Amino acid sequence: MNKILSKIISKIKKEPYEVDKNITFSVIFSLIIEKIFMILRGLPHKILLKKSKGLLFVGKKTKIKCHKKIEINGSATIGEYCKIDALSKDGIKIGSNFSIGRNSIIECTGVIRELGEGLEIGDNVGIAANAFIAVRGKVKIGDNTIFGPGVSIHAENHNFTELDTPIRLQGATRKGIEIGKDCWIGSKAVILDGVHIGDKAIVAAGAVVTKDVPEYAIVGGVPAKVIKLRNE
Repeated sequence: MNKILSKIISKIKKEPYEVDKNITFSVIFSLIIEKIFMILRGLPHKILLKKSKGLLFVGKKTKIKCHKKIEINGSATIGEYCKIDALSKDGIKIGSNFSIGRNSIIECTGVIRELGEGLEIGDNVGIAANAFIAVRGKVKIGDNTIFGPGVSIHAENHNFTELDTPIRLQGATRKGIEIGKDCWIGSKAVILDGVHIGDKAIVAAGAVVTKDVPEYAIVGGVPAKVIKLRNE
C-alpha cells in the first residue's frame, strides 16, 4: 500500500516521493479519505478560478476571495482555516506543486483606495502554517523555496516624517519584495518592504530582514546580518 501511495503522490507532484514504511495501513486509509474530502472542497473553487491545472486540495473553513484574480499552474494544497484574498492589480499567479499550511493568510489589498500590486509564486513552493503575506507592493517567490511556520512578509512601509500629521494619513511606500529560488526562510522570520533575497539563501528563525540578502548567504538576527556564505 505504501508503494502504491508513493507512486500516486509522485505522479501528482511530478517528482520522486516515498511514503515512510512505518506508516500503517489504517493511517494511510484515513489520509486518503481526508484528501478525497479536500479535493471535493476544492472543486467549487477550481471552477471559479481564472486558471487551474491539476488537483486542488482545500482544507476545512478556508476562504478564497476574488477567484478570477487567481491562476494555479499545477496541483496545490491550501490547508485548514486559511484566507486568501486576491484583490489586486495583477492578482495571484502560482506555479505547480504549491502548498500553504493551516491558519495562513494571503492578503493582497488592505484598503480599497489603493489596490495591492500582486503576488507571483514559482514551482514547488511550500509555506508552513500561520504564515502572513501582506501583498501591497509586488511580491515574488522563486521556485523550490520553503517557509517555516509563522513567517510574515510585508511589502509596504508607512511614512512617518510629518510629526503634526497622523501616521495613518501620511501614505505609504511600496517597493516590493523578491525572494529567490531554492531559499529557506526559517520559522517566524519577518521580511520587510524593499528586500531582495538572492537565490539559495537561508534566513534564520526569528530574523527580521530589512536589507537585501546576497545569494548563498545565511542571515540571522534583528536586524538580520550575514553570518556566512554557503558557497565558501
